[in-house]
Amino acid sequence: MADADAALDRRPWFLLAPALLAIAFLVIVPMSFILVYSFYENVDLAVDKVAFQFSNWQALFHDSYYRVAIWKTLRLSVIVTMLAAVLGYIPAYFIAMTTFRHRWLLLLLLILPFWVSFIIRTMSWIHILGNEGALNGILMWLGLIQAPLQMMYQEGTVIIGFLHVFLPYMILNVYVSLEGIDRNLEPAARTLGATPWQAFREVTLPLSMPGLAAGCLLVFVLTGGSYVTPLILGGPRDFLFGNLIHDAVVSELNWPMGATLSFTLLVLLGLVVVAYSRVMGLNQLSKAFR
Repeated sequence: MADADAALDRRPWFLLAPALLAIAFLVIVPMSFILVYSFYENVDLAVDKVAFQFSNWQALFHDSYYRVAIWKTLRLSVIVTMLAAVLGYIPAYFIAMTTFRHRWLLLLLLILPFWVSFIIRTMSWIHILGNEGALNGILMWLGLIQAPLQMMYQEGTVIIGFLHVFLPYMILNVYVSLEGIDRNLEPAARTLGATPWQAFREVTLPLSMPGLAAGCLLVFVLTGGSYVTPLILGGPRDFLFGNLIHDAVVSELNWPMGATLSFTLLVLLGLVVVAYSRVMGLNQLSKAFR
């Protein structure tokens, strides 16, 4: 009997073994190599010396350049996440609550941007907001301006690019959460005397929080780790931490410093996930996709 109980206790580990092995070989082992490589010494371009020294980490903690990049990355990620939450909830609510017979068409239009490379979608804003872009052309044709407005290579343009790329993730997460709510709850609240706004605030919004929180987490992490959008749409002062990693690895060929910055970004974004787990619980993340 004891042997049967012991075998039964080991059964979950046997079932989890393939996933745990995949995580170990695809995540833990590569990140361990990156951590070890951060202690190497860069001698010349793409020439590294095997050593155990802390010069890369000292530069990270003592150079204000990196602290500014971390602050800008966190600040911009919060701004994009808040805007995506507000702008994404409205269409998600509309798609979930609409009585339109062909709702699948709305979902298809929402998923359609994923069929186009996000680099192409990001570069399309150059043709919209550039000096020779569509928006300046329309304004000049209407006689509202005499010279093109400088709308490119600013922080606001980077935020627009981020929203364009990551907003569908927010809408999908919120939509899935709203779709799982019983449609009779809001009418029941209204029959008890609640106004439409009170019914939404007291019933629908709390029940949709798992999807909203999951969307916020996803948008924040993706924004914090992105470098392509600031590189294309931003100016010299609109760099994020991901841009520093790109420059260290690709431009400067300083791979130990790139490893140091990469591991730092991993830790920062990991702390965000831990904070989410403390507040919402990771089990709420799974509820958003049910």
